[in-house]
Amino acid sequence: MSFTYVSASVPVLTSVSPNSGPAAGGTTVTLTGTGLASTTAVRFGVTPATSFTVVSDTHVTAVAPPGTGTVQITATTPGGTSNGLSYTYSGAPTLSGISPNQGSTSGGNTVTLTGTNLTGATSVTFGGTPATSVTVLSATQITAVVPAATAGPVDVTVTTPGGISTLPKSYFYVSPPVLAGVTPPSGPLSGGNTVTLTGINLIEATAVRFGATPATSFTVVSDTQITAVVPAGAAGLSSVTVTTVGGASNSVSYTYLAAPSITTLVPNHGSASGGSTATLTGSNFAQTTTVLVGGAPTGFTVVSDTHLVADIPAGAAGPVDVTVTSPGGTSTPVVYTRVASPNI
Repeated sequence: MSFTYVSASVPVLTSVSPNSGPAAGGTTVTLTGTGLASTTAVRFGVTPATSFTVVSDTHVTAVAPPGTGTVQITATTPGGTSNGLSYTYSGAPTLSGISPNQGSTSGGNTVTLTGTNLTGATSVTFGGTPATSVTVLSATQITAVVPAATAGPVDVTVTTPGGISTLPKSYFYVSPPVLAGVTPPSGPLSGGNTVTLTGINLIEATAVRFGATPATSFTVVSDTQITAVVPAGAAGLSSVTVTTVGGASNSVSYTYLAAPSITTLVPNHGSASGGSTATLTGSNFAQTTTVLVGGAPTGFTVVSDTHLVADIPAGAAGPVDVTVTSPGGTSTPVVYTRVASPNI
């Protein structure tokens, strides 16, 4: 009887992909190398692969058995046993928290996920939508950029080589606020007056601004109403906005008004019996709300921002103050003198 000796070289492994998986096993890995055509065994540490398939002389696929820690994968052929390549069994991830846990429907904000066994995370999803980006900081912490979505709560899920973990309904998408108006729509340069903002999605307001200046204070009354104390500002239009975790609102207009100023009063005297009118010239009359003569309201007609005609009511003879009031404030008084009718 004769024998034929076949020279068989020792297999060599150069890479394994993926190089990690769950402790429960079941992951299919691809071994790359040389001399693998006659592979008779694949082992993860000392444990045989659940199964393996020789694809070619340079590739073998194998299903990882259960295990723990980091082990060496080897392939055995009639020529011997290969070098080992590291394969890590990862513990299943667990998520314990997310901060912040709410944000705008437009996404783009960064949140921090905390938990365990997060190393090697390959995916974070919000309601099934992948995060824009994911950064693994440590085995207990991940940051993720939130994708856009519709308003409401969603599940947050992280996937690692060790498995999947989900925090149910743990992140809340908030619609941005929308402003409809501000009442009153104007006020003095010094601020200090209170206005009411109306709109929708206002309940989570974190800031109210007049231009770039924060309101002196504000109170969220409901999801549709906020009251705010106006800060000081410059004369003219200012854009009022509300910011919530859902984002910044559209702007509505608020006008800072200078107080009225009276330069002349013609005539500046008349009969104590009243019934006459006087013309006031000055500035900032356009939004006049009240004219007082001797402390008593009287009728008036705004002719322009610089002219106003006021009724002079009857009263006791003598000098009285005349003032003009608008949302911008009250003017410095000028004097009107009532003259008693002559006795006959």
